[in-house]
Amino acid sequence: MLCVSFSELAVTLMDATTDKDPLVQEQIYNALCYLGESEPEEILNSCDEYLRQHDKLAYPHRIVILKAMEAVVKNNIAYLDKSTAKIVIFLASNEMTKSKEIICDWQQAASNVLVAAGTRFINKVMEEVLTKFQPGILPHYFIMQTFANLSVSNVFGMVPFLNSILGTMLPMLGMAKQDNMKSVFCYALQHFSESIQEYLANLDKAPDPTVRKDTFSNEIFNAYDVLFHIWLQSREAKLRLAVVKALGPMSHLMPSEKLEEQLPKLVPGILALYKKHAEAFYVTKSLCQILEASVNVGSRTLDTQLDALLNTLHPQICAPVESSVPLSLKNHNEVLRCFTVLACTFPDRLLGFLLPKLENHNERIRVGTLIIMRQIINCAPSQMEIKKPFILSSMKLPLQDTSNKVRRAVVQVISAMAHHGYLEQAGGEVMIEYIVHQCSLPPDTVKLPRDSRFFPDSVQNISINTLFLISTTVDRMDEVLWPYLLEFVTPIQFTGALTPLCRSLMHLATKKQEEGENAFLIHYDTHANLPSPCALMARLLTVSSQPYLGDGRGAAALRLLNVLHLNIHPKLGRLWKKKIPHLVEHLEANTEKSLSPKEWEDELLLLLRETLTAISDSAWICQFSTEMCKQLNSYNGFPSEKNFLYKCIGTALGVCSNKDVVQKQLQELLETARYQEEEEREGLASSFGICAINHLDETLAKLEDFVKSDVFKKSVGLFSIFKDRSDNEAEKIKSTLILCYGYVARYAPKELVLSRIEADILRNIFHYFNTRVLGIKVETKDLTLKLCLIRSICMISQAICNSAQSDAFVFSRKAELLAQMMVRGNSGLLLLRPRGAGLDRHNSASAWDSGGRFSFLGGREGVRQAFSHLSELLSSDLPLQHLGPWIRSSKEHERERAVEVGATLLEFYRDKLNVSTVVPFYNLGVLVALFSPRCSDSLASIRLRAVDCAYYLLYIQLCYEGFAHDYRDEMVERLKDLKKGLEDPDFTILFNTCYNIAMVIGKRLPPDQLMSLLLMMFEGLADPDQNCSRAAAVMINALLKERGGVLLDKVPVIVALIHSKLQEVDEEHVRKAAQQTVYILASQHKTAVVSSLLGSSLPFDSHTCAMWKALATEPTLTSQILELLLDKVNRDVPYKENKSFLSGSTCERIATPLPFAATCALHEIMSAPESGAAVLGLYPHLFVALLLRVSCTVGVQLPKNLQSKERKSASRSQVPRNLDPCSCAVEALRAMLTQGGSDEVVKSVGSAGGWELMKSSDQHHDGIALLASAMAKHAGPKLPLIVKNLFPMLNSVYDRQRITTTAFFAELLNSSVVSDLILLESMMDNMTGRQKDPCTLVRMLALRGLGNISSGSPDKVRKHGAQLLASMVNGMDDKDDPNNLVALEAMSSLSKLLDHVEERDIRSMLLHIAIRIRPFFDNENHELRTSSIVLFGNLTKFSAGNCEDVFFEQILNGLVTLLLHLQDPKPEVIKACKFALRMCGPNMGCEGLCDMFLNHLHEDRSLHYGEFMNHVCKHLMQNYPEMLNRLISTNLFYFKSNWIDIRAAAPMFIGKIALAPFPHRPYSRWLGPAEGFESHWGLGA
Repeated sequence: MLCVSFSELAVTLMDATTDKDPLVQEQIYNALCYLGESEPEEILNSCDEYLRQHDKLAYPHRIVILKAMEAVVKNNIAYLDKSTAKIVIFLASNEMTKSKEIICDWQQAASNVLVAAGTRFINKVMEEVLTKFQPGILPHYFIMQTFANLSVSNVFGMVPFLNSILGTMLPMLGMAKQDNMKSVFCYALQHFSESIQEYLANLDKAPDPTVRKDTFSNEIFNAYDVLFHIWLQSREAKLRLAVVKALGPMSHLMPSEKLEEQLPKLVPGILALYKKHAEAFYVTKSLCQILEASVNVGSRTLDTQLDALLNTLHPQICAPVESSVPLSLKNHNEVLRCFTVLACTFPDRLLGFLLPKLENHNERIRVGTLIIMRQIINCAPSQMEIKKPFILSSMKLPLQDTSNKVRRAVVQVISAMAHHGYLEQAGGEVMIEYIVHQCSLPPDTVKLPRDSRFFPDSVQNISINTLFLISTTVDRMDEVLWPYLLEFVTPIQFTGALTPLCRSLMHLATKKQEEGENAFLIHYDTHANLPSPCALMARLLTVSSQPYLGDGRGAAALRLLNVLHLNIHPKLGRLWKKKIPHLVEHLEANTEKSLSPKEWEDELLLLLRETLTAISDSAWICQFSTEMCKQLNSYNGFPSEKNFLYKCIGTALGVCSNKDVVQKQLQELLETARYQEEEEREGLASSFGICAINHLDETLAKLEDFVKSDVFKKSVGLFSIFKDRSDNEAEKIKSTLILCYGYVARYAPKELVLSRIEADILRNIFHYFNTRVLGIKVETKDLTLKLCLIRSICMISQAICNSAQSDAFVFSRKAELLAQMMVRGNSGLLLLRPRGAGLDRHNSASAWDSGGRFSFLGGREGVRQAFSHLSELLSSDLPLQHLGPWIRSSKEHERERAVEVGATLLEFYRDKLNVSTVVPFYNLGVLVALFSPRCSDSLASIRLRAVDCAYYLLYIQLCYEGFAHDYRDEMVERLKDLKKGLEDPDFTILFNTCYNIAMVIGKRLPPDQLMSLLLMMFEGLADPDQNCSRAAAVMINALLKERGGVLLDKVPVIVALIHSKLQEVDEEHVRKAAQQTVYILASQHKTAVVSSLLGSSLPFDSHTCAMWKALATEPTLTSQILELLLDKVNRDVPYKENKSFLSGSTCERIATPLPFAATCALHEIMSAPESGAAVLGLYPHLFVALLLRVSCTVGVQLPKNLQSKERKSASRSQVPRNLDPCSCAVEALRAMLTQGGSDEVVKSVGSAGGWELMKSSDQHHDGIALLASAMAKHAGPKLPLIVKNLFPMLNSVYDRQRITTTAFFAELLNSSVVSDLILLESMMDNMTGRQKDPCTLVRMLALRGLGNISSGSPDKVRKHGAQLLASMVNGMDDKDDPNNLVALEAMSSLSKLLDHVEERDIRSMLLHIAIRIRPFFDNENHELRTSSIVLFGNLTKFSAGNCEDVFFEQILNGLVTLLLHLQDPKPEVIKACKFALRMCGPNMGCEGLCDMFLNHLHEDRSLHYGEFMNHVCKHLMQNYPEMLNRLISTNLFYFKSNWIDIRAAAPMFIGKIALAPFPHRPYSRWLGPAEGFESHWGLGA
């Protein structure tokens, strides 16, 4: 087996460091570290040897090895021998200083190795490094950094060296010129100072305890002098920051007198840096250290700086801490440290500054000040001790602030106060009350989601934590809080704080119990404000009825009750210790959903009953019931708790043996009840029922007496029958009394109640229900009264049935009772008025059996008997529509009952129906739509009965069609089989079953009922139960698939209905279902759907847009829809022209509605990602149509009706959708390109601003050019069909369409893709044909396109050269071109073509072109000047041979113009002139002049015009003396030039010519002729 040593492995790994993959390098580093753990010395030696042998190894690879060495040294420092350490130190030192340039990563890695070694071998490291730290020579950057890091990593080893290092370093400070060296000196001074401070603070552990601060003071001060007075003034922010970091630690070591002397300059200097540095942390940290140093030396000067310090630091605390700024929180904490330092020295002045700011109403100032107050209360307790009353009194205004941020800060201040004894002072109770008040804040006040437990920074949560903290951890608060906190238990405004209050009180009570009974027992006589034991028990028991509210207040309240048992009543200890823990465990084992509210209330009422029985003190129980009655009104905003409190009162009165008290309390309940509240009616009735358990006679007597009392008479007297009292108060009182009798019958002892049912209970019930006025019976219309009657009769029936003596009971009023129920059968029984959710369906409406069906009066058969009396009514009408509100109720028991009633009625109706002649069943569709969506109800029983309803309805329909009663339809019978699918709670199976049910209904529904079924089913989309809403959607779509083909004429109605439902119901599932409906409808009647949707008002709202997008889901249908819309876009004219009254003869273009709407529709469909396949299939047609649509809508206005819409939306400050016709077309084109896979085209055009250009009347063609360029680059394969479809548009009657098409083709010709796709010839011919177009812009763009061939297909120019040149010449000769746009384009394009045409083609027309362009040299339009001059320069390339003499003459004719235009005001013209002159030079036969032009007329070089013209004139006169007259006459023409520089240049030109010598005459003899020259040309004086 081959053995490989560690060193060989290490070398192999180091060889691999040359791999550039960072992951590989990381693996190598990890492997070297792993080897180093086993053999550290061998690995370190291998690394040393490897680096020395591979001196040329690149530094990135050396870094990996050095980092591995650092890790090995750091992890094995205790085991390294001196020889290895020396090798490592020497290597690292050389690596660090090998390069004089700073290569940060490499040198830092080497420095880190030295620092790691220095933790043990400090002397060896210093011995090596000090050799490179010589006096008078600036050290290497990393030498200083290594010193600094060593002083941190090995304080005790490094400090002894610092005195000498400082001595050597200080003279170097003046030598440092580079900012980076200054920064590293600052870095070193900072860490040296920190190390010295740490050393001095731990002298007992130091190797040399004689070291003192004075040892370093002078050197540190000398360094400070340089840093503060010189370097801190630098403009370089990084250097200033380095100086600031150093000044803080250095201030602790400066001589005391020097520091005192410098403070007046130092503190303002540091404060001034806040304005220069956005990041304030390091400034603040340094300032804090300076303040600490000043305080330590007892500075007197600091007092004068205090105002400036406070005014600078306070706003920083007031500013919000920005989490995005990394050091923002650190700076905040440092500023607070500064305030702590100042508080310890200047407490009076600091409070004098802070406390007035608490009165400031600015939120930030108040919050910031409170934060500082908390800091100084916590950190300067001794200085604040005597200020406590003053500070407490200053909190009055912050306590009244409603800002959540201020509240949070106040709570935190109060928490600090609690820990330091403030709350024991007078006024401390106000602080505690404030905390409790914040604990009770409702969620909407806190502006957080309801469950604020998950928002730890909410005011409520912080207050809760604070209350618990101070009551459990601050021992001195026990006497303050106990029993004071009990005062907050009973007031209703502190309900939200009950849970934390109970928990804190329980903890305090437990502690008091441990101290002994005397400490625990509450002396109510000495605490007048405390609630009584009865009040406490009533309150805590009542709130326990809703145990999961307020973060579990039920368990907390019960636990507190258990702990307080001695303070409630001495007899309760044993009972409550047994019962209450069991109740708490029951709560904790359940959740809000799993706990039965009825069972929980029963448990609590049982506890109350046993408690009162255990107390067995009549006076106490009377007081307790009185206290509960007092508390009733405080629960007006808490109906559930009030309902339970009524039951508690009934329980207490039932136990009470004092019958007078019972009657008095019952009377009070009847007089004070709020009969309009449903929960209160239920509670009052329950109270009477529970009381009747032990006091039946008293209860019935009190109800009878109340009827005779003035209170009742005032409400139900004669005049109230005719007077419309608010909310039918009289009816509500009677409803309550009827309900009271029902509950009395339910709860009273069965052996006693039977004898009272007819004589007392039913007699009074019917008396209240049947009102007589002047002897005439008046029928009540109040549904509550009817429902209360039904419920009371149910409870009475159950009481009779449950009695052991029921068999012997003779019910003489049974017939009357049955007749009453028959009268209510249609209006009461069917209109099950919703009742309170707090009632139990089994107990409060016991007319229902366990299956949810009627059981009163003989069960279902009794119902049948009752309904038999109504058969005649039912045979003519089925009033089931009235069940709608209860079938769609949000309460399960109401839906269950309503559906059961419906199924029972329908079954009965079908069995009794006798049809003699065939008649239509008009309500079939409506009734099927009412019940069928319940097939997906959350209750399985409702789902199954809903199918039964549909089953019965379809058979009723068959009966109406003439089929016999015993006929069985195979399709309808399938409904029974489908019921199995409804038993499965899986939604997928449920909805699939609903789909199949709808298919059955669809097959058996008469055609005339289909629309009414659909209309009603659409109403089901708004069902509050989302499952039923979804089922309605599923059924609608199933019906449309099955029968939608016959609904062509109803499509507009259905589309409008879908839109209205989308507006009404804002649910995602409804939106998706509606889209599916639109899709199904469109697959059957696409033309009708498109027409209906196009009729929607513009701009399309979000719901219409969603409907359009639904048409993009299936490629085949989407393609057909897109073709329809394209037809709508192209069929009508794009706009109509109307003469505007204001604009005189001009016409304004108004978009035609149908193409406009179709364009918007195209945009919506193509915005859907699913439309991609269809768009791709129609890509050329869509592109061409939308491109032309864009062109036709440029400058087109909205129709008048849409303009007014846009103005209205703008006036309402809305952000309307852009209705501009052109913008809509552009957006549609962008969407089409994106979905067609050309998103690169969209991005390219967008980045160049092309989409905006397309909308501009003046620059539309430029935007089209950008589009064409992008298409050529990114969508080349799609171009042949696009070009083919665009060719006919060149002959369009609309100028805009011809312009757009020509611009598109012109830019395509600029690309080689045209030639590659074999499109060049046909496009070129079409462009040539456009030269006769009546539109100037089209002619110009056509020439541009022909010129672009030189770029796109240069190899084809020679072949078509003659044709192209002829076109350009024709363009320059265009007569119908007042602005010379065509000529300009012809010249520009010709310049591009000249490089590629045959010489023979150009020479024949060279002279013509030169003469034709010459007038443009002086044109007012600088572009014309530029193009003509450039073209002239390019023409010179063809002047050789036969044309040389002719063209030379043209050069001479234009020479003066070109030279003068070197002074043109436009730089591009000057540039063109330089080019033309350089090109003309070789053709002028003058070598000197040619050299002048070539050497001086560089485009990127300025020209000394006077000197240049001087030399030019000399050459002209020496070589062309015969040109003198021509030159002068031409210059004279420019004396009247419009351009001032050229007017100035012309006489100078003449002057230069005048001074230039002729070749036959020396310069000195020229004066004579010159005089004659001047007199000849009239230039003399």
